[in-house]
Amino acid sequence: MNHKTLILILVGIGILALLVLFIGPGKIESALKNANPWYVALAVVVQFFIYGLWTQRWSITINSLHIIIKKRHIFPMLMVGLAVNNITPSARGGGEPVRAYMLSKYTKAPMENALATVIADRGLDTFPFVVLAILTLIFSLAYLSLPDWIVLGLIISLIALVTVFFIILYMSINEAAGERITLWGVRVLKRFSKKNHFEIERRAIEAMHGFQNSMRVMIKDRRVLMFGLPLSFLIWFMEITRVYIVFSSFGTPVPLGIIGAVFVIATLIGMIPLLPGGIGAVDGVMIILYSAAGVPPSISAAVTIVERLISFWMTSFIGIGMLPYVGSGVMEKFADKF
Repeated sequence: MNHKTLILILVGIGILALLVLFIGPGKIESALKNANPWYVALAVVVQFFIYGLWTQRWSITINSLHIIIKKRHIFPMLMVGLAVNNITPSARGGGEPVRAYMLSKYTKAPMENALATVIADRGLDTFPFVVLAILTLIFSLAYLSLPDWIVLGLIISLIALVTVFFIILYMSINEAAGERITLWGVRVLKRFSKKNHFEIERRAIEAMHGFQNSMRVMIKDRRVLMFGLPLSFLIWFMEITRVYIVFSSFGTPVPLGIIGAVFVIATLIGMIPLLPGGIGAVDGVMIILYSAAGVPPSISAAVTIVERLISFWMTSFIGIGMLPYVGSGVMEKFADKF
C-alpha cells in the first residue's frame, strides 16, 4: 500500500469520525451496546455465504474455458482481488487484473483467458446491478427527497457504469472495435513508456484476439447465463438481506425496499474513484439516507458501522490475510509485469 492510498484511507476515516461526532458518540455507543450479538453473528454467516456464491459464480466462467482449478484455490484469489478493490481508489476495478494475474499464474492459462473469466464474472454481476440501479433511481426520485449532490453522483455513477459495461461488451464481440480501442490504449501508453512500441502493439492485439475468442466461448456457453445470472440476482438479494439482519439486531426492522434503495445508491457512490472503497462517502450516504427514511440517526450510524465492518473491513482483512497463500509478492510481481 503506497503513501497516497494510506492518506486517502485516513481521510475517509476522518470523514466518518466527523459524522460520528456530529451525531454524538454517546448515542451511537448506546445503540451499539443494545445490538443483539446473535443477529450480528447471523449477518457474518450470511456474508460468508455470499463469499461462497461469488466463488461459485467465478468458477462458472472459469470452467467454461476449461481452465482446471479447484474452488478452494479460487476463493483466496477472489478475496485478494476484493481486498485490492477496497484499498485502491479505482472505481472498484483494481482487483480484477490482480485476480486474472493470479489465476493465470496458478493454472498456467493464458493471461487473456484468465482476464476474460474475470470480466465475464463482473459482467454477470453488473447486469442485475444495472437493473436494480435504474429501478432505485426511479424510486428515489419519486419517493425520496435526496440532496442534489447525491442525485448527481448517482446519475454520473450509473452512466459511467453502463458506458463501461457496453464498451467492454462491444469490444468482446466486435473484432475491429476491439483492435481500435486497444491501439488507442497503446498510443496513450507510448507517452509514458520508452519500450518497443511495435512489440507492445503486436502483443496487445494478440492478447485482444485471445480475449475476444474467450469471451465468445463463454457467451455461447448457456451454462454461464443460465446459472450465472440467477446466481448474481441471488447475491444482490443476500447482500440486502444482510443489511436487514443488521437492522433487526438493533430492534429496528426497515423495509427491504428502503434498504435496497440505500444499498444501491451507496454502492454507486462508492464507485466514484475518490476514496478507497468509498470510505467516508459510502458511510455518510448510508447514514443520511437511512435517517431521511425515518431511522434515528444514532441507529443509522450504528447499523452503518456494523454493516461496513462486516462487508468492507472483514472482507479487506481476510483478503490481505490470504496474500501469503497466493504468494506474498503477488502485488509486486503484478506491478512489474504490467
